[in-house]
Amino acid sequence: MTVVGDQAAGGLPECRLRRVAQYVQDNLHRELRLAELSGLVHMSPYHFARLFKQSTGVSPHRFLVRRRIEQARALLAAETLSIAEIARSVGFRTPSHFTTTFRRVTGITPSVYRSGREAEATTKAIRVRRGAAGER
Repeated sequence: MTVVGDQAAGGLPECRLRRVAQYVQDNLHRELRLAELSGLVHMSPYHFARLFKQSTGVSPHRFLVRRRIEQARALLAAETLSIAEIARSVGFRTPSHFTTTFRRVTGITPSVYRSGREAEATTKAIRVRRGAAGER
């Protein structure tokens, strides 16, 4: 992709892309419609979607889903909320829809992701303890 000034050739200007990306990040918890996102940058939904995809390589919907899953991964790693609470906090209406989408994007379910992180942390803690004790 060729960049001319602050605009990728054929894509959204960088400042508009940043505005939309920040808005998405700030509003992951609620439903976001294409018309709302396109309104932020004063474009028709169709034109916005075309330019957004040219700039990012993905549709606005796929961008939104990826951001929701990234945020969910961070929350799952923190282990303070239930999976249902995480699903709601990143904008999914039901835990089952969240689980299905999470599996489609990552290849594993949220509970497996969380338990894998737990197993990883436990393994690291054991290594640290053994290293501190001089064992190998």
